[in-house]
Amino acid sequence: MKQNNRFPKNFLWGASTAGHQVEGGNVDQWSVWELAHAKELASTAEQRLNWLPNWDKTKHYAKTPENYVSSKGVDHFRRYEEDFDLAKKLNLNAFRFSIEWSRCEPEEGVWDKAAFDHYHSYILELKKRGIEPIVNLWHWTHPVWFEQRGAFSKSSNTKYFLRFVAKVAEEFGGEIKYVITLNEPNIYVSYSEWNGGLSVPPEYPRWQRLFMFLRLIKAHKKAYQILKASNPDLHVGAAVQMSDNKAKTDSFLSRAAVYFADRAGNYFFNDRTRKQNDFIGFNYYFTNYFKGFKLDNPASPKNDLGLYMEPGGVGKVATKLWLRYKKPVMVTENGVADATDQYRQWWLEETMMSLDHSLSEGTKLVGYMHWSLLDNFEWAYGWWPKFGLVAVDREHSMKRTPRPSALWWSEELKKISSKT
Repeated sequence: MKQNNRFPKNFLWGASTAGHQVEGGNVDQWSVWELAHAKELASTAEQRLNWLPNWDKTKHYAKTPENYVSSKGVDHFRRYEEDFDLAKKLNLNAFRFSIEWSRCEPEEGVWDKAAFDHYHSYILELKKRGIEPIVNLWHWTHPVWFEQRGAFSKSSNTKYFLRFVAKVAEEFGGEIKYVITLNEPNIYVSYSEWNGGLSVPPEYPRWQRLFMFLRLIKAHKKAYQILKASNPDLHVGAAVQMSDNKAKTDSFLSRAAVYFADRAGNYFFNDRTRKQNDFIGFNYYFTNYFKGFKLDNPASPKNDLGLYMEPGGVGKVATKLWLRYKKPVMVTENGVADATDQYRQWWLEETMMSLDHSLSEGTKLVGYMHWSLLDNFEWAYGWWPKFGLVAVDREHSMKRTPRPSALWWSEELKKISSKT
């Protein structure tokens, strides 16, 4: 790989997961929704997804109701030590994961000691392997009882989330260094629009979801205060989905569209929480080209989800964030849906060169978390999108197999570490 290796010695090279997407056996508002909608999603898959580039290879799974149920996940809840061994063999030194609120407080006001014991062991096993734990507190899922109360659609409910934050701080504040409060709050409240109007959680009117986003901003601010009061040495941030927005033409409308996309999508959350972020975390999956106010991306290359791929945009976003906020920047998610492993090595190589260039421009980058370590449950799409560095054969005892791209990346990381 052609790069100058400006990555600092303590740079965090890691992978991300989320409890609901890999653990198995989760009971939360999403698992309830899946069971209620699996047959509908399967029966409408053809009309919703037949435009995808690999539809012929995908449709067998997408038309099956079982595809849309998280169920046993990839059994990460039980097999986490095996998965950490794989991460170590891939030369990763960081791992982002979620502490699932629904496991810790399955009934309102009732803490499950066994769940907390599990996550204590989980963190300990990461640290035994020299892997930095990066804890995420809310990755779109929460207890069923919280959803029945209206979740974040009601401001009075924020106190329940903050109670969970305080409990996590009490239990784990001395064991960890990095905490992410919220994952992609901007996408969570607009997820139905991202899925062609499909009714997915949160199932509220658009105007109500806008206010929900504002409440999530307030929830982050208060969570930050709770966490820092518990342990001032904690590094606290959030993971906001961002894109590299570009004007396809030099017209006023195209430039205005980019300006609006940056302010509304990339900066809205962090502009309002800049004092409550020790680092700026962002998830990056795509570049958006605007021709006027219309999205006009190139026809190729596209990943299995039909998203145009331009991995080099990640470094450009990182540089903009550094210049805007002057705080350390972490790529909290970044990856590609690629079942045949056709693009992932290219994606990783372009990504690393882009981040190296961002470092050359003075950006204080502290880490990169690839999505995902394991093949995972991809929300309303189900199981067929494959993001994992490690393939998981759910039909044959959940067998784990590192993909060729992961083995290539492992060797690149070894080279980098030898030079720092």
